[in-house]
Amino acid sequence: MYLTLSEKEEWIAKQMVDIAINIHKQLGPGLLESVYAKCFYHELTNRNLNFEREKLVPIIYNGLKIDDGLRLDCLIEDLVIIEFKAQENYHPVWEAQLISYLKLTDKRLGFLMNFHVPLMRDGIKRIIL
Repeated sequence: MYLTLSEKEEWIAKQMVDIAINIHKQLGPGLLESVYAKCFYHELTNRNLNFEREKLVPIIYNGLKIDDGLRLDCLIEDLVIIEFKAQENYHPVWEAQLISYLKLTDKRLGFLMNFHVPLMRDGIKRIIL
């Protein structure tokens, strides 16, 4: 089943890929995740996109509220979740983690952005629910 996104979600998605590729072209791989994240936030600001960094999301489990149950690296325009990575080896659990984040926040689109790759396009994983 193919899931369609809104025009705004698709526009944001294109912006995210463009930002990641531009940062990677300038800096290359091998830096700390926090460096790439700060550059990403800077680019989001320059493009006048609203975002929340390290957003805490409460989790409700069986009547128990866990206020700091989840921390998103970046939530853009209250629509798209970005999870930053700077790791040499890809871990499949990252996808499962992002899928959980999307479900728990009732969002439809998320990106894994792993900057520790020779070509950034190989470090971008788009997930749609």
